[in-house]
Amino acid sequence: MIAYIHELADWPRLTWNDGRLSALLADVRHRQGRLLGRMEELGFPVRLEAQLLTLTADVVKSSAIEGEKLDVEEVRSSIARRLGLEYAGAAVANRDVDGIVEMMLDATQNFAQPLSVDRLFGWHAALFPNGRSGMQKITVGAWRPVEVGAMQVVSGPIGREKVHFEAPSAERLDREMALFLEWFEAANGLDPMVKAGVAHFWFVTVHPFEDGNGRIGRAIVDLELARADGAKERFYSMSSQIEAERKDYYLQLERGQRGGLDLTDWLEWFLGCLGRAIAKADERLSAVLKKARLWEKWNLQPVNARQREILNRLLDGFEGKLTSSKYAKIAKCSEDTALRDIRLLLERGILVKNEAGGRSTGYTLVESVSGGER
Repeated sequence: MIAYIHELADWPRLTWNDGRLSALLADVRHRQGRLLGRMEELGFPVRLEAQLLTLTADVVKSSAIEGEKLDVEEVRSSIARRLGLEYAGAAVANRDVDGIVEMMLDATQNFAQPLSVDRLFGWHAALFPNGRSGMQKITVGAWRPVEVGAMQVVSGPIGREKVHFEAPSAERLDREMALFLEWFEAANGLDPMVKAGVAHFWFVTVHPFEDGNGRIGRAIVDLELARADGAKERFYSMSSQIEAERKDYYLQLERGQRGGLDLTDWLEWFLGCLGRAIAKADERLSAVLKKARLWEKWNLQPVNARQREILNRLLDGFEGKLTSSKYAKIAKCSEDTALRDIRLLLERGILVKNEAGGRSTGYTLVESVSGGER
């Protein structure tokens, strides 16, 4: 009895109904064109800030889909350092964070370079710099070996995992990946957005590595979407939207595995998700523009480097409340200095003091309290 799509005689001759996809594809292309057009009208600093925000979300959310929580500040710092942004000194990223950032930036910044076995092995090695997935030693920078046995694709916490499907045996991987890479780099006339959806499904079905397949599969999506945009800059995050729709994502992958070779249902979901990702980018752009307007106003009377770092943290979504002790720790200064800095920001109407007093006194951006600029 045939259980999975890769066991069908005609695998991997995947098909889909272009007619059912045409309206969705036209909508996504329209959204993409509008977003890229808006970004071209903005100044370079604003575009860089939007790119930093998008790439940070992409890295953090792609890992979150697999149940791995990354430190947002470390990710943002690692990306900023590589993009040459001032924010780079805010936090020091560990090797694991740097590795996934390197992979995602290689996929998007170097989208014109061909996807090859060596490149995939390099991505995998970057994801697992210590040769381990958690506490478990794994084969890194190579296809999963025969001795690890059947590879099941699961989601959910340890002890309550849900098995979605089982990948092809390790003996098949050389041939499976050769077919995939030949198709991916071929000039087959496919719209890049459709190709991104097919590529992700195909790669995840083969599941060639012991771990990291989901993150690498989404990096392949980002690479193909960068080709679709024809630009290194990223302003929308597919991984963020997939994470928001994680339950449906796994459901659609599972359904596709147990059907025939027709991927129309999967591609309808994928293109719809992509459209929603681009729509979310409009919200992110609004936040970036708001931040730029605030800095234009604040820079009329410049703040010091410590204050700038704290204000950027608050604008980027500071977790919890800002206190003088937190200020001192982040800005690497004494608490007396932190209080002087805070007092100046209060006098300028940039910060407002919360009601609680004493050591627990917190401070908030006036803009956040009022809901707009004053």
